[in-house]
Amino acid sequence: LAIFTLKALLRGSGRKSCKARHIVMKTEVEIEKAKARIEGGEEFAVVARECSTCPSGKDGGSLGTFGPEQMAPAVDRVCFDPSTKVGELIGPV
Repeated sequence: LAIFTLKALLRGSGRKSCKARHIVMKTEVEIEKAKARIEGGEEFAVVARECSTCPSGKDGGSLGTFGPEQMAPAVDRVCFDPSTKVGELIGPV
C-alpha cells in the first residue's frame, strides 16, 4: 500500500513527465496513520524517511522524474490521471 503526492506534472516536446513522492507501508492501518500525520501538517519527506519500507524513503520518498510506463501501473494511474492535482495527497493505493 502507498500514498503519493504529485510534485510536478511536466509537458515538453510533446511528452509528459511526472515528479512525485510516495510512502510504502505494509498495512492500511500504518498507511492511514502516516497520511494523518501529513494531513496534520508534518512534511511528507519527514514521514517518508521515518515510515516508508521502500528504499526511496531515505530520500523522502522521492521517485524522481519519470514518464508514463516507467513505473508500476498503480504509480502511472495516480501520476498521469488528469484529475490528480499537484500537491494533493492520494491514497492509500
